[in-house]
Amino acid sequence: MQPRPDDLAVQTIELTKVFRDFWRRPKVRALDKLSLEVRRGEVFGLLGPNGSGKSTAIKLLLGLLFPTSGAIRVLGRPPRDVAVKARIGFLPEETYLYPYLNATETLDFFGRLSGLSRVERRRRVGALIEMVGLGAARNRPLREYSKGMARRIGLAQALVNDPELLLLDEPTTGLDPIGAREVKDLILELKKRGKTILLCSHLLAHAEDVCDRVGILYGGRLCVVGAVADLLAKHQLTQITLPSPRPEDLERLRGVIEEFADPAEIEVGHPLDRLENYFLRIIREARETRPQTQGAAAGRFEPSLFRRVEAPAEVIERLTRPAPVEPTRPEPQAPAVEPEPEPKADVLQRLAAAPQAPEVSKASEGAAEAPQPAPQDAAAEAERRSVLDRLVQRPKPGPEGEKPS
Repeated sequence: MQPRPDDLAVQTIELTKVFRDFWRRPKVRALDKLSLEVRRGEVFGLLGPNGSGKSTAIKLLLGLLFPTSGAIRVLGRPPRDVAVKARIGFLPEETYLYPYLNATETLDFFGRLSGLSRVERRRRVGALIEMVGLGAARNRPLREYSKGMARRIGLAQALVNDPELLLLDEPTTGLDPIGAREVKDLILELKKRGKTILLCSHLLAHAEDVCDRVGILYGGRLCVVGAVADLLAKHQLTQITLPSPRPEDLERLRGVIEEFADPAEIEVGHPLDRLENYFLRIIREARETRPQTQGAAAGRFEPSLFRRVEAPAEVIERLTRPAPVEPTRPEPQAPAVEPEPEPKADVLQRLAAAPQAPEVSKASEGAAEAPQPAPQDAAAEAERRSVLDRLVQRPKPGPEGEKPS
């Protein structure tokens, strides 16, 4: 069944990258029509020999290179979208860090670049250092770190922003078997929390242990892609494992099996344990007698540092859930509209208007005329009119070069 676009964390459609020389002539075709799909919440391994295009593909997904042709979608957006970059963690093939900083200062620096608050940086930095096993070397400058220790702090900086998509380019390079096993365990823990991991590795056994699906590149082309169990299963053979029988019982079993298969194709022996498991068992026994070490110690996954990523179905269910009914609130009353002030010109005209004579009733018609205002009132009225005339009168322009007073 084909996945929906919302179920894909990474999608490339006929992605091609051609490096050109100074004269714009094609020099190297690093990727040739790569069509790849990485589903959300899975661990996908991109495998291939040196020069097959793995690192070029990761740089294109990060937006560090422009494709020659084709399309790329990362978390549903173009790879150069700044909002997408904030949701991605990246561990490059070579760990490039400031050698004069220690582990705490390095992670605090990357936390500030990710926009984390001071309280959140302090909480995450200390927990991440302990998780990658560098608690005893947190105050040493990075120039004194071994390659494996620098790889551990590089992995911590890729996790400082709690990414949804983690791009790991050769994550176990330079690590001892203990560190490589811890990285694999960390990848599996992140997968349980819904993270999507895309890793490139030359160590096929490591990819086999953690990857749900793998794709094999050669010459920039995707040769095969599928689930690890489906690709590695030998369907023409059947394996039966049982406790070691007695010699006489083993001969009886061989006689029964030879009735169904050619005796030359039957192999009887003891299954072999993996060298990695044997090595880790010896180191575990040595730690019980001498737990102190000056190098990297055993790390422990801290689940509180990483939020759980919801599946698309959970998001749709949460968005379509009916909202709770809130009690109705009385609508606020509109504020009273204050009367607009009268313009200054209208006020002056009203003040300058002549006072109206009081109305005379019809019953008083023919009566004696009203008495005339006193001389003092006439003088005050004349003075008031002269003041108002000067207030509303425009100043007359004076002689040339002279400003009005």
